Amino acid sequence: MRRKSDSTENPGGKPPVVFLTGASSGIGMALAREYAARGAILGLAARREDALRALAAELGVPCHLYPLDVRDFPALAAAGHDFIARAGVPDIVVANAGISVGTLTEEADDLASFRAVLDTNVLGIVHTFQPFVAAMRTVRRGRLVGIASVAGIRGLPGAGAYCASKAAAIAYLESLRVELRGSGVKVVTLAPGYIATPMTAHNPYPMPFLMPADAAARSMARHIERGSRFAVMPWQMGLAARLLRLLPRPLFDAVFAGAGRKPRLPAVPHS
Repeated sequence: MRRKSDSTENPGGKPPVVFLTGASSGIGMALAREYAARGAILGLAARREDALRALAAELGVPCHLYPLDVRDFPALAAAGHDFIARAGVPDIVVANAGISVGTLTEEADDLASFRAVLDTNVLGIVHTFQPFVAAMRTVRRGRLVGIASVAGIRGLPGAGAYCASKAAAIAYLESLRVELRGSGVKVVTLAPGYIATPMTAHNPYPMPFLMPADAAARSMARHIERGSRFAVMPWQMGLAARLLRLLPRPLFDAVFAGAGRKPRLPAVPHS
């Protein structure tokens, strides 16, 4: 059953127009399903064309598919211009594609993983937004949504690339939000904690407040509708994030030096 669309994002009651990266699995797939339930017109971008086609076949709404890697700006620029030509200026653009992999600075083999994570998780957001900003400014509406992480709040051992990328994403999104103040375009930073997705499936350590992907997508959609500047989900992780910000550095170092670490693997995007 389709849910009522938010009039803030689609004036006149028209179906919302949503462009989404990293759509073929995890949070991206859950968001695609969430917006399909709202009757949205979707632009879905991800690396795996077969997975995109399978998802589009189940959604029952107009879907424009863009098999690409967000590190490839010319491909994203072409996708953005094509989507605007076909569906109009989007109400919502979600930069969701990302990589999470364990890294160690002392390991020369991990340098490629550092580059892949930073290019995907930071420049991938810039690449996703750039084709849409001018058009959204012109119509003076819309949401640019970046998926960050609570991992961007403090640096965790064995996750230097991922934490650095998410911290950079948070700072970039804040800069963009202030740049666009008064333009009618809102920038929303979403910082999930542990979400049950393929990205977290093999984490060899406890994941407090683990949240199902569909529940996370519903929470994210609510924050997007509100135009929240910054939001953490679930709410319990939001409280933990506030405490992490306040923890003195010596105490933080002592507590987290022995924290569980993500396995070191080749850095390949999940969607």
